[in-house]
Amino acid sequence: MKTSDFNYNLPLEFIAQVPADPRDASRLMIVDKDVKHIEHKVFSDIIDYLQSGDLVVWNNSKVFNARLQAHIEFDESTDKKLEGKKVFNVSPEIEIFLVKPMENVGVWQCLAKPGKKLHLGLQVRIADDFVGEILAKNDDGTILIDFNEDDISIRAKANQYGSVPIPPYIKNNNKGFKEKYQTVYASDEKEGSVAAPTAGFHFTPELIQKLENKGVEFAEVTLHVGLGTFLPVKTEKIEEHKMHSEWIELTAKNADKINMAKNEGRRVVVVGTTTVRTLEGIALKFSDDDKMVKNLVRPYEGEINIFITPGFKFKVVDALITNFHLPQSTLLMLVCAFANDRQFMLKCYQEAIKQNYRFYSFGDAMLIK
Repeated sequence: MKTSDFNYNLPLEFIAQVPADPRDASRLMIVDKDVKHIEHKVFSDIIDYLQSGDLVVWNNSKVFNARLQAHIEFDESTDKKLEGKKVFNVSPEIEIFLVKPMENVGVWQCLAKPGKKLHLGLQVRIADDFVGEILAKNDDGTILIDFNEDDISIRAKANQYGSVPIPPYIKNNNKGFKEKYQTVYASDEKEGSVAAPTAGFHFTPELIQKLENKGVEFAEVTLHVGLGTFLPVKTEKIEEHKMHSEWIELTAKNADKINMAKNEGRRVVVVGTTTVRTLEGIALKFSDDDKMVKNLVRPYEGEINIFITPGFKFKVVDALITNFHLPQSTLLMLVCAFANDRQFMLKCYQEAIKQNYRFYSFGDAMLIK
Protein backbone atom coordinates (compact mmCIF):
# COMPACT_ATOMS: atom_id res chain seq x y z
CA MET A 1 0.00 0.00 0.00
CA LYS A 2 1.01 3.61 -0.52
CA THR A 3 1.46 6.18 2.22
CA SER A 4 -0.85 8.50 0.28
CA ASP A 5 -3.65 5.95 0.76
CA PHE A 6 -3.84 7.21 4.35
CA ASN A 7 -4.05 10.90 3.55
CA TYR A 8 -6.93 13.22 4.40
CA ASN A 9 -7.35 16.99 4.46
CA LEU A 10 -7.69 18.58 7.89
CA PRO A 11 -8.24 22.36 8.19
CA LEU A 12 -5.89 23.84 10.81
CA GLU A 13 -8.75 25.09 12.97
CA PHE A 14 -9.64 21.49 13.86
CA ILE A 15 -6.32 20.91 15.65
CA ALA A 16 -7.02 21.14 19.39
CA GLN A 17 -4.81 23.67 21.18
CA VAL A 18 -5.99 22.94 24.72
CA PRO A 19 -7.46 19.83 26.35
CA ALA A 20 -11.09 19.51 27.30
CA ASP A 21 -11.94 20.66 30.81
CA PRO A 22 -12.84 18.44 32.53
CA ARG A 23 -10.94 15.80 30.61
CA ASP A 24 -13.92 13.49 30.15
CA ALA A 25 -15.96 16.31 28.59
CA SER A 26 -14.22 15.65 25.27
CA ARG A 27 -16.34 14.19 22.50
CA LEU A 28 -16.41 10.46 21.77
CA MET A 29 -17.15 8.82 18.44
CA ILE A 30 -18.47 5.27 18.87
CA VAL A 31 -17.50 3.14 15.86
CA ASP A 32 -18.95 -0.32 15.34
CA LYS A 33 -16.48 -1.70 12.81
CA ASP A 34 -18.56 -4.78 11.97
CA VAL A 35 -21.84 -3.09 11.01
CA LYS A 36 -20.16 0.20 9.98
CA HIS A 37 -22.21 2.30 12.41
CA ILE A 38 -21.21 5.62 14.03
CA GLU A 39 -22.59 7.34 17.13
CA HIS A 40 -21.62 10.71 18.63
CA LYS A 41 -21.26 10.90 22.40
CA VAL A 42 -19.25 12.56 25.19
CA PHE A 43 -16.29 10.64 26.63
CA SER A 44 -17.93 10.26 30.04
CA ASP A 45 -20.61 8.22 28.21
CA ILE A 46 -18.04 5.48 27.69
CA ILE A 47 -19.35 3.96 30.91
CA ASP A 48 -22.40 2.90 28.87
CA TYR A 49 -20.21 1.02 26.38
CA LEU A 50 -17.94 -0.80 28.83
CA GLN A 51 -19.31 -3.87 30.57
CA SER A 52 -18.68 -5.58 33.87
CA GLY A 53 -15.77 -7.92 33.29
CA ASP A 54 -14.16 -5.85 30.55
CA LEU A 55 -10.43 -5.41 31.05
CA VAL A 56 -9.19 -1.93 30.18
CA VAL A 57 -5.44 -1.84 29.50
CA TRP A 58 -3.49 1.41 29.32
CA ASN A 59 0.09 2.70 29.06
CA ASN A 60 1.31 4.09 32.40
CA SER A 61 4.49 5.71 31.03
CA LYS A 62 5.17 9.25 32.25
CA VAL A 63 6.46 12.09 30.06
CA PHE A 64 9.62 13.92 31.10
CA ASN A 65 11.01 17.28 29.96
CA ALA A 66 12.84 15.94 26.93
CA ARG A 67 13.27 19.23 25.04
CA LEU A 68 16.50 21.04 25.92
CA GLN A 69 18.19 24.26 24.81
CA ALA A 70 21.96 23.96 24.48
CA HIS A 71 25.09 25.85 23.44
CA ILE A 72 28.03 24.41 21.55
CA GLU A 73 31.51 24.41 23.06
CA PHE A 74 34.39 24.57 20.57
CA ASP A 75 37.56 26.40 19.63
CA GLU A 76 36.44 29.28 17.40
CA SER A 77 39.49 29.09 15.13
CA THR A 78 39.24 25.40 14.27
CA ASP A 79 35.60 24.51 15.00
CA LYS A 80 36.91 21.42 16.77
CA LYS A 81 36.98 20.33 20.37
CA LEU A 82 40.38 21.42 21.74
CA GLU A 83 41.95 22.62 24.95
CA GLY A 84 41.08 26.22 25.59
CA LYS A 85 37.64 25.77 24.08
CA LYS A 86 35.17 28.62 24.44
CA VAL A 87 31.41 28.72 24.72
CA PHE A 88 29.86 29.79 21.42
CA ASN A 89 26.25 30.84 21.79
CA VAL A 90 24.43 29.88 18.61
CA SER A 91 21.44 32.00 17.67
CA PRO A 92 19.02 30.37 17.61
CA GLU A 93 20.26 27.91 20.20
CA ILE A 94 20.72 24.27 19.42
CA GLU A 95 17.64 22.31 20.47
CA ILE A 96 18.41 18.85 21.81
CA PHE A 97 15.51 16.42 22.02
CA LEU A 98 16.24 13.39 24.21
CA VAL A 99 14.72 10.25 22.71
CA LYS A 100 15.93 7.23 24.66
CA PRO A 101 18.93 5.87 26.57
CA MET A 102 21.21 3.42 24.79
CA GLU A 103 22.84 0.29 26.22
CA ASN A 104 25.97 2.17 27.26
CA VAL A 105 25.16 4.07 30.44
CA GLY A 106 25.01 7.81 29.87
CA VAL A 107 24.66 7.60 26.07
CA TRP A 108 21.36 8.82 24.63
CA GLN A 109 19.80 8.78 21.20
CA CYS A 110 18.73 12.35 20.44
CA LEU A 111 17.40 14.65 17.78
CA ALA A 112 19.04 18.04 17.26
CA LYS A 113 17.98 21.20 15.44
CA PRO A 114 19.84 22.48 13.53
CA GLY A 115 21.80 19.23 13.40
CA LYS A 116 24.23 20.46 10.73
CA LYS A 117 26.01 22.59 13.35
CA LEU A 118 26.99 19.50 15.33
CA HIS A 119 30.15 17.51 14.67
CA LEU A 120 31.73 14.49 16.31
CA GLY A 121 33.61 15.38 19.46
CA LEU A 122 31.82 18.66 20.05
CA GLN A 123 30.33 19.32 23.45
CA VAL A 124 26.82 20.62 24.03
CA ARG A 125 26.15 22.50 27.25
CA ILE A 126 22.64 22.64 28.64
CA ALA A 127 23.79 23.92 32.06
CA ASP A 128 27.02 24.08 34.03
CA ASP A 129 26.31 20.62 35.45
CA PHE A 130 24.69 19.18 32.32
CA VAL A 131 27.10 18.68 29.41
CA GLY A 132 27.30 16.02 26.71
CA GLU A 133 29.68 15.03 23.92
CA ILE A 134 28.61 14.14 20.38
CA LEU A 135 29.60 10.52 19.74
CA ALA A 136 27.89 9.81 16.42
CA LYS A 137 25.60 11.20 13.72
CA ASN A 138 23.36 8.47 12.30
CA ASP A 139 21.93 8.09 8.82
CA ASP A 140 18.38 8.33 10.18
CA GLY A 141 18.97 11.87 11.43
CA THR A 142 19.52 10.96 15.08
CA ILE A 143 22.69 11.63 17.04
CA LEU A 144 24.31 9.92 20.01
CA ILE A 145 25.34 12.08 22.98
CA ASP A 146 27.34 10.88 25.97
CA PHE A 147 26.33 12.75 29.14
CA ASN A 148 28.67 10.64 31.29
CA GLU A 149 26.15 9.98 34.07
CA ASP A 150 23.37 7.51 34.77
CA ASP A 151 19.97 7.73 33.11
CA ILE A 152 18.10 8.65 36.30
CA SER A 153 20.36 11.68 36.78
CA ILE A 154 19.96 12.68 33.13
CA ARG A 155 16.15 12.60 33.36
CA ALA A 156 16.26 14.55 36.62
CA LYS A 157 18.39 17.26 35.02
CA ALA A 158 16.19 17.26 31.93
CA ASN A 159 13.18 17.88 34.17
CA GLN A 160 15.10 20.69 35.87
CA TYR A 161 16.39 22.48 32.78
CA GLY A 162 14.17 21.27 29.95
CA SER A 163 10.63 21.84 28.80
CA VAL A 164 7.57 19.72 28.11
CA PRO A 165 7.82 18.11 24.65
CA ILE A 166 4.51 19.53 23.43
CA PRO A 167 3.93 18.71 19.73
CA PRO A 168 4.77 21.55 17.31
CA TYR A 169 1.17 21.87 16.11
CA ILE A 170 0.17 23.11 19.59
CA LYS A 171 1.03 26.80 19.45
CA ASN A 172 0.05 28.15 22.86
CA ASN A 173 2.48 26.19 25.04
CA ASN A 174 2.61 27.31 28.66
CA LYS A 175 3.97 26.10 31.98
CA GLY A 176 0.65 24.61 33.00
CA PHE A 177 0.82 22.13 30.15
CA LYS A 178 3.25 19.88 32.03
CA GLU A 179 0.34 18.57 34.10
CA LYS A 180 -2.13 18.66 31.21
CA TYR A 181 0.22 16.80 28.85
CA GLN A 182 0.12 13.74 31.11
CA THR A 183 -2.43 11.03 31.88
CA VAL A 184 -3.89 10.95 35.39
CA TYR A 185 -2.57 7.40 35.82
CA ALA A 186 1.01 8.08 34.65
CA SER A 187 3.41 6.47 37.13
CA ASP A 188 6.37 8.34 38.63
CA GLU A 189 8.22 5.02 38.58
CA LYS A 190 7.63 4.66 34.83
CA GLU A 191 8.99 8.00 33.65
CA GLY A 192 10.58 7.82 30.22
CA SER A 193 8.28 9.00 27.41
CA VAL A 194 9.14 11.92 25.15
CA ALA A 195 5.53 12.19 23.95
CA ALA A 196 2.35 11.37 25.83
CA PRO A 197 0.11 8.35 25.18
CA THR A 198 -2.66 10.81 24.45
CA ALA A 199 -5.66 8.46 24.22
CA GLY A 200 -5.54 8.30 28.00
CA PHE A 201 -5.98 12.05 28.44
CA HIS A 202 -9.77 11.63 28.57
CA PHE A 203 -9.84 9.63 31.81
CA THR A 204 -10.44 11.33 35.15
CA PRO A 205 -10.12 9.77 38.62
CA GLU A 206 -13.88 10.11 39.02
CA LEU A 207 -14.62 8.29 35.75
CA ILE A 208 -12.15 5.53 36.62
CA GLN A 209 -13.89 5.05 39.96
CA LYS A 210 -17.30 4.81 38.27
CA LEU A 211 -15.96 2.17 35.88
CA GLU A 212 -14.48 0.18 38.75
CA ASN A 213 -17.83 0.36 40.56
CA LYS A 214 -19.46 -1.06 37.44
CA GLY A 215 -17.11 -4.05 37.48
CA VAL A 216 -14.64 -2.93 34.81
CA GLU A 217 -11.11 -4.12 35.57
CA PHE A 218 -7.81 -2.45 34.72
CA ALA A 219 -4.32 -3.54 33.72
CA GLU A 220 -1.18 -1.65 32.73
CA VAL A 221 1.70 -1.84 30.30
CA THR A 222 4.64 0.50 29.90
CA LEU A 223 5.85 1.80 26.53
CA HIS A 224 8.21 4.75 26.63
CA VAL A 225 7.02 6.74 23.64
CA GLY A 226 9.83 7.60 21.23
CA LEU A 227 10.57 7.82 17.53
CA GLY A 228 8.55 4.70 16.72
CA THR A 229 5.37 6.52 17.69
CA PHE A 230 5.73 10.02 16.29
CA LEU A 231 8.17 9.95 13.36
CA PRO A 232 6.41 10.51 10.01
CA VAL A 233 6.38 7.96 7.20
CA LYS A 234 8.60 9.30 4.41
CA THR A 235 8.57 6.30 2.06
CA GLU A 236 6.08 5.97 -0.79
CA LYS A 237 5.39 2.32 0.06
CA ILE A 238 4.45 1.79 3.67
CA GLU A 239 6.26 -1.57 3.84
CA GLU A 240 9.53 0.29 3.24
CA HIS A 241 9.10 2.42 6.37
CA LYS A 242 11.56 1.50 9.12
CA MET A 243 9.91 1.48 12.53
CA HIS A 244 12.16 2.62 15.37
CA SER A 245 12.21 0.43 18.46
CA GLU A 246 10.81 1.57 21.80
CA TRP A 247 11.22 0.17 25.32
CA ILE A 248 8.28 -1.75 26.77
CA GLU A 249 7.42 -3.68 29.91
CA LEU A 250 4.61 -6.09 30.75
CA THR A 251 4.76 -7.44 34.29
CA ALA A 252 3.71 -10.94 35.30
CA LYS A 253 0.74 -9.54 37.25
CA ASN A 254 -0.61 -7.66 34.26
CA ALA A 255 0.13 -10.50 31.83
CA ASP A 256 -1.93 -12.81 34.05
CA LYS A 257 -4.86 -10.37 34.02
CA ILE A 258 -4.81 -10.17 30.22
CA ASN A 259 -4.49 -13.92 29.67
CA MET A 260 -7.28 -14.62 32.15
CA ALA A 261 -9.61 -12.18 30.41
CA LYS A 262 -8.90 -13.72 27.00
CA ASN A 263 -9.30 -17.29 28.27
CA GLU A 264 -12.62 -16.40 29.93
CA GLY A 265 -13.95 -14.69 26.81
CA ARG A 266 -13.97 -11.22 28.33
CA ARG A 267 -13.13 -8.16 26.24
CA VAL A 268 -9.69 -6.56 26.34
CA VAL A 269 -10.29 -2.85 25.72
CA VAL A 270 -7.03 -1.10 24.93
CA VAL A 271 -6.32 2.59 25.50
CA GLY A 272 -4.09 3.98 22.76
CA THR A 273 -1.97 2.73 19.90
CA THR A 274 1.11 2.38 22.13
CA THR A 275 -0.72 -0.17 24.26
CA VAL A 276 -1.89 -1.99 21.13
CA ARG A 277 1.66 -2.30 19.84
CA THR A 278 2.89 -3.50 23.22
CA LEU A 279 0.33 -6.29 23.57
CA GLU A 280 0.22 -7.39 19.94
CA GLY A 281 4.00 -7.17 19.69
CA ILE A 282 4.48 -9.45 22.68
CA ALA A 283 1.81 -11.86 21.41
CA LEU A 284 3.53 -11.98 18.03
CA LYS A 285 6.98 -12.36 19.56
CA PHE A 286 6.01 -15.47 21.50
CA SER A 287 3.36 -16.91 19.16
CA ASP A 288 5.53 -19.93 18.31
CA ASP A 289 6.27 -20.82 21.91
CA ASP A 290 4.58 -24.20 22.53
CA LYS A 291 4.36 -23.43 26.23
CA MET A 292 2.20 -20.39 25.56
CA VAL A 293 -0.74 -22.20 23.94
CA LYS A 294 -3.22 -20.92 26.53
CA ASN A 295 -1.49 -17.60 27.14
CA LEU A 296 -1.36 -14.98 24.42
CA VAL A 297 1.08 -12.74 26.29
CA ARG A 298 3.82 -13.26 28.81
CA PRO A 299 5.96 -11.00 31.01
CA TYR A 300 8.48 -9.11 28.93
CA GLU A 301 10.90 -6.21 29.25
CA GLY A 302 12.91 -4.91 26.33
CA GLU A 303 12.72 -3.25 22.91
CA ILE A 304 9.96 -3.67 20.37
CA ASN A 305 9.43 -2.17 16.90
CA ILE A 306 6.22 -3.68 15.53
CA PHE A 307 4.61 -1.82 12.59
CA ILE A 308 0.89 -2.62 12.35
CA THR A 309 -0.69 -2.02 8.95
CA PRO A 310 -3.89 -3.23 7.21
CA GLY A 311 -3.98 -7.00 6.99
CA PHE A 312 -2.50 -7.50 10.47
CA LYS A 313 -4.22 -10.25 12.50
CA PHE A 314 -4.99 -8.97 16.00
CA LYS A 315 -4.72 -11.58 18.74
CA VAL A 316 -5.27 -9.61 21.95
CA VAL A 317 -7.17 -6.37 21.34
CA ASP A 318 -10.98 -6.57 21.20
CA ALA A 319 -11.78 -2.84 21.35
CA LEU A 320 -9.69 0.31 21.03
CA ILE A 321 -9.92 3.78 22.55
CA THR A 322 -7.87 6.21 20.49
CA ASN A 323 -7.57 9.83 19.37
CA PHE A 324 -7.77 11.20 15.82
CA HIS A 325 -4.32 10.92 14.24
CA LEU A 326 -2.21 12.80 11.72
CA PRO A 327 -2.60 12.03 8.02
CA GLN A 328 -0.24 9.37 6.63
CA SER A 329 0.99 8.44 10.13
CA THR A 330 1.78 4.97 11.45
CA LEU A 331 -0.93 5.58 14.07
CA LEU A 332 -3.63 6.10 11.44
CA MET A 333 -2.40 2.99 9.63
CA LEU A 334 -2.78 0.98 12.84
CA VAL A 335 -6.31 2.29 13.41
CA CYS A 336 -7.28 1.41 9.83
CA ALA A 337 -5.86 -2.07 10.39
CA PHE A 338 -7.92 -2.56 13.54
CA ALA A 339 -11.09 -1.32 11.83
CA ASN A 340 -10.28 -3.80 9.04
CA ASP A 341 -11.46 -1.22 6.51
CA ARG A 342 -9.28 1.70 5.49
CA GLN A 343 -11.97 3.45 3.46
CA PHE A 344 -14.53 3.19 6.25
CA MET A 345 -12.08 4.60 8.79
CA LEU A 346 -11.28 7.54 6.52
CA LYS A 347 -15.05 8.10 6.22
CA CYS A 348 -15.18 8.21 10.03
CA TYR A 349 -12.51 10.89 9.95
CA GLN A 350 -14.47 12.90 7.38
CA GLU A 351 -17.56 12.56 9.56
CA ALA A 352 -15.53 13.82 12.53
CA ILE A 353 -14.53 16.90 10.54
CA LYS A 354 -18.14 17.42 9.47
CA GLN A 355 -19.24 17.21 13.13
CA ASN A 356 -16.50 19.60 14.31
CA TYR A 357 -14.50 17.11 16.34
CA ARG A 358 -11.13 18.24 17.70
CA PHE A 359 -8.04 16.42 16.42
CA TYR A 360 -4.63 15.19 17.60
CA SER A 361 -3.08 15.17 21.09
CA PHE A 362 -5.57 17.39 22.95
CA GLY A 363 -8.45 16.42 20.69
CA ASP A 364 -11.46 14.14 20.97
CA ALA A 365 -11.61 10.36 21.16
CA MET A 366 -12.91 7.34 19.29
CA LEU A 367 -14.01 3.93 20.59
CA ILE A 368 -13.70 1.24 17.93
CA LYS A 369 -15.48 -1.96 18.90
